Amino acid sequence: MKRKLRVAIASCAAMLLAACSSPQDTAGVKDTVVVAQGADAKTLDPHTTNDQPSSRVMIQIYSQLVETDADMNIVPGLAETWEQVDDRTVLFHLRKGVKFHNGEELKASDVKFTFDRMLASPMVAHIVDAIDSVAVVDDYSVTVKTKAPFGPLLYHLSHSAASIVNEKAVTEAGDSYGQHPVGTGPYEFVSWAVGDSVTLKAFDDYYGGKQDIANAVFRNIAEGTNRAIALETGEVDISYDIEPIDKATVSEHKKLSLVEDRDLSMTYLGLNVNKAPYDNVKVRQAVAYAINTADIIDAVMMGSAVPTNSPISDRVFGHSKKARHYEQDYAKARQLLKEAGYEDGFSTSIWVSDNPVRVQIAQVIQAQLREIGIRMSIEVLEWGAFLDGTARGEHDSFILGWGTVTGDADYGLYALFDSHTHGSAGNRSFYSNPEVDALLEAARVSSDMDERKKLYSDIQVILQEELPTISLFSKFQNAGIQKNVKGFELAPAGHHKLRGVHFEG
Repeated sequence: MKRKLRVAIASCAAMLLAACSSPQDTAGVKDTVVVAQGADAKTLDPHTTNDQPSSRVMIQIYSQLVETDADMNIVPGLAETWEQVDDRTVLFHLRKGVKFHNGEELKASDVKFTFDRMLASPMVAHIVDAIDSVAVVDDYSVTVKTKAPFGPLLYHLSHSAASIVNEKAVTEAGDSYGQHPVGTGPYEFVSWAVGDSVTLKAFDDYYGGKQDIANAVFRNIAEGTNRAIALETGEVDISYDIEPIDKATVSEHKKLSLVEDRDLSMTYLGLNVNKAPYDNVKVRQAVAYAINTADIIDAVMMGSAVPTNSPISDRVFGHSKKARHYEQDYAKARQLLKEAGYEDGFSTSIWVSDNPVRVQIAQVIQAQLREIGIRMSIEVLEWGAFLDGTARGEHDSFILGWGTVTGDADYGLYALFDSHTHGSAGNRSFYSNPEVDALLEAARVSSDMDERKKLYSDIQVILQEELPTISLFSKFQNAGIQKNVKGFELAPAGHHKLRGVHFEG
């Protein structure tokens, strides 16, 4: 019966997808790569949104001054080289002859226009708010001066929101620029059927060379199983975010492959240190010793995650192996509760959003804490109410995730643990430690990467002792692909590039 239902769904999905127009496979030659994702883009203006579906399309259209490679190292982008002029100023030397999709050559004035526009954007200004000024030196040289020394500058400039736009194209399009994007990336915009698909074509003058695949189509297929079915029927070539229930179907299919790797996010249990009993560090440590993250990974994540010793992933610059990793030890947990004056345990609550996965995580934690006498009720809130309530500090504890999308520890640690970021800015544990504040600030203003690594290591050692948050796991991201698709790699930040993808056979 289940198979019949799946076949029926597959047939319907195939009919619907076949009805959608695309420049697919002319004269028997496969010249189009079709990518499925779970939502349509909101806009293709990088300075008016920071959502993932939009970024996943825009990363094909635009380029940044610098990029990150698969190991999150900074590599040249539109800037061929750069030099640290002083502790606040970086001089970027642009590639010469780079063309925008409208035929204009990239000039330093476009870079200045881009960052000035970004700084004025309420949606993405926070990514570059360390910048004080941008100055054109000549057509191919531009300086970026920060308000104070700012070590993570290059990582922030590699963010997809820091895509370089063409001043003329933006000015001419005005408010409609988001529907008429112009970048320097490997694919240029062709059309957008809102709610259905975005069509791109390979840019002949891309500075990295024209792509082998002539066209790229991003399709919106919201339902996870339908994305897997579209792969099975051959209607799409790449499908992002295969649901756990469909992973085996994709990985065992003779014509499909499942690619999977960790992303840059962390899922954690936050403890409100302003409230008893979580104001007692021994209680927080007892909770950490009572939790077995392997159970959560097996039962809820179906193996698609790894336990961690830190609030940031080991794929993030600045991660430290020195920070303490907690393993389940009920005897140790009970001893710490006794020392804290809670020998008989206590009653408390945990807040989760209405995300089913997070509800299940809370249920596993609830069962594990019951073993040491902690009676935890689960309160499920609508997403907006969850964010508002935890920002006001109304909770005892909560489950949330944080993605360090820049790949630099500053983005992952400052917002969650600095004393100035309590509440909606990120620090929903309301943790304050002057020593951690000082270390975070020192790591921000240093341009010595070895020194920054040492500072971030010291911070993580402290945080894993004091535990305002208990890191649960670093999860995996995935994509299902046709086996004849070659050269596709998952990007750690989730903005996968089609650059270099090609068909074989």
